[in-house]
Amino acid sequence: MQQPQQLIRHFTPNWFTVNMGTGVVALLLSASPLMTAFCEELARILWLANIVLFILFVVLYSLRWLFYFHEAKQIFQHSSMAFFFGAIPMGLATIINGLVKFMPQHLDLAEFLWGVDVVLAVTVAVGVPMLMFVYQQHQLKTMTAIWLLPIVTAEVVASSGGVLLAHLPASQAAMNLLFGCYVLWGMSVLPAFAVLTILLLRLALHRLPEAQMAMSVCLALGPIGTGALALLLLGQQAPRILAACHLVELGNLMHYAGIWISFILLGFGLWWFAIALFTIYKHSRTGLSFNLGWWGLTFPLGVFDLAILNLAQQIQSQALLYIGFSFAGCIVLLWAMVMVKTIQGVYRGSLFFSPCLMSMLEKA
Repeated sequence: MQQPQQLIRHFTPNWFTVNMGTGVVALLLSASPLMTAFCEELARILWLANIVLFILFVVLYSLRWLFYFHEAKQIFQHSSMAFFFGAIPMGLATIINGLVKFMPQHLDLAEFLWGVDVVLAVTVAVGVPMLMFVYQQHQLKTMTAIWLLPIVTAEVVASSGGVLLAHLPASQAAMNLLFGCYVLWGMSVLPAFAVLTILLLRLALHRLPEAQMAMSVCLALGPIGTGALALLLLGQQAPRILAACHLVELGNLMHYAGIWISFILLGFGLWWFAIALFTIYKHSRTGLSFNLGWWGLTFPLGVFDLAILNLAQQIQSQALLYIGFSFAGCIVLLWAMVMVKTIQGVYRGSLFFSPCLMSMLEKA
């Protein structure tokens, strides 16, 4: 293993994708329609472990800014690492959702953390694209799906808002939160679809991304799955909340629209899933080396499956329910494989590498 100071010096925000992947697996286990006491306890353990990891990562990254400030700020100019700022609020969102699920008695804390997460998400969703426009250099040929990471943050906290709303009484404040979540959804999903359009053009003109970025294609499922999940969660609460404000017709419309649009989004997601599988298969024939980018598999697939499970429960479809449950089992196995490889990489010290630091040293 590397020396502690070197771990801190090379610590980058892409480590927070571990929180995203671990958190979504905990939520999947707790959302399973065939959940057993074992799955419930395993989900709780994973959620608690995820909190420990999140705190550890926050400490390590804060120490990097404290002791290696000049090197840490190079991330603002780097053409890929800045996108991983989005992993921080998304990792926190999985913890907030788990707090509501496993410790509903601490709802006030969940509301506070959600407010903090909204500020983080909006800052990242707007700030990182501004860095792209002003300080960074980009080309269509080198563009990948990681462009989505900062943008997707707003819809992730919107879906977390839907989880919170299920535990709040119908009131004017709840209505404001509901509409605010729809605004967050709009400032994320629509720009994300614009990025997906650019990604499709990039794939058509410059072929598949290189092997080390092959897993990143799965990130396309993130905004699609989270977009569907947010509409389902918010739409499910809309009739109850808006009825108290004499807007019951609007609430019913939001509910039915959420179900209808989620079907369309899931179909779109299946298309991108096929593209991602083809990309991974194509590169696997020549060999795929493990890196932290493999965590790009778990969260997008996880939120996509959470949307399937929620939709199945709302329309009471047993077939869709079993499809979602089977998919969840595959995701849990995938998470276990990636986690084992990550632990091995941590022990060997091979995963602690800061591209923005290397770029700065090469220019020196």
